[in-house]
Amino acid sequence: MSESVPVLPPKSGGGRRNGLIAGIVVVALVVVGAIAYFATRGSSDEPTADGSTAPTVVKLGTTDVAQPHWEILKDLAAEENIDLEIVGFSEYTQPNPAVTDGDIDLNAFQHILYLADHNNNTGDDLQPIGSTLIVPLPLYSEKHTTVDEFTKGEQVAIPNDATNQARALFVLEGAGLIAFTGDPRSPTPDDIDTAASTVVVRPVEASQTAGLIGDPDIAGVIVNNNFASDAGFDLDGYVYADDPSSAGAQPYINVIAARPEDADNPVYQRIVELYHDPSVTESVVESSGGTAVIVEGYDAAKLQQVLKDTQANLKAAG
Repeated sequence: MSESVPVLPPKSGGGRRNGLIAGIVVVALVVVGAIAYFATRGSSDEPTADGSTAPTVVKLGTTDVAQPHWEILKDLAAEENIDLEIVGFSEYTQPNPAVTDGDIDLNAFQHILYLADHNNNTGDDLQPIGSTLIVPLPLYSEKHTTVDEFTKGEQVAIPNDATNQARALFVLEGAGLIAFTGDPRSPTPDDIDTAASTVVVRPVEASQTAGLIGDPDIAGVIVNNNFASDAGFDLDGYVYADDPSSAGAQPYINVIAARPEDADNPVYQRIVELYHDPSVTESVVESSGGTAVIVEGYDAAKLQQVLKDTQANLKAAG
């Protein structure tokens, strides 16, 4: 406080009065402090007018806000006096800065590799606090039903963000449609051996890949599961997809992320646990057309170690 508490001159027989005034000042300061504390938290355990406890407010950001499992998760959280607000974002570049800036508390939209790339590039230290799912990254086509039908020089649209792009290139390599000049840990289009490859890649923003499925110049598109679902794709109708249960799949585990100082927050950890309630996970799998695999057995510490290793690998790949 900028002003000091005034000191009253002593009065005869005023000891009890001075004690009373001091007590009032202390109580006032405590009340002011409590008001400031709850005003800045965004949530409170303070009793409401009817004697109940006000819910703890938690804001979680995602790029697939329309998926039905979020409403199920909100209802489960409400039963435990957690007011879970689901905040929608239209692009992958938005939810991480929103957590860092404190606009939201958590996000759930990315895999570990994307988070590692974000931390390396920004200097942030966002941490995974729980696993959600892993899904294959599929190649779709309206022109071809097998990879053998693709011809030399045809274009395939892929996500242009660094980590989804690297995974998309690995998908095309696995499908036999491209080859690399070396053995890159995090490939870019510059690593493609053009002469030894069948297709030419066309990097675009991840949310735009689905819309290019009918483009006459595009023979195939690699589309993240949530965008494919939103666009009404037959999620089982892909030409090729990577294997989400493979040994190298750990960096592609999707996570719930938080600021590092909130990694042990018990309310946030409870939200992670509620995400794994069967009513939520069954909805997740159903919405994915049966393609999503719920990731169990990864606690926060294990996920954070995977993140640390992945960040180191990205830096080494430089």
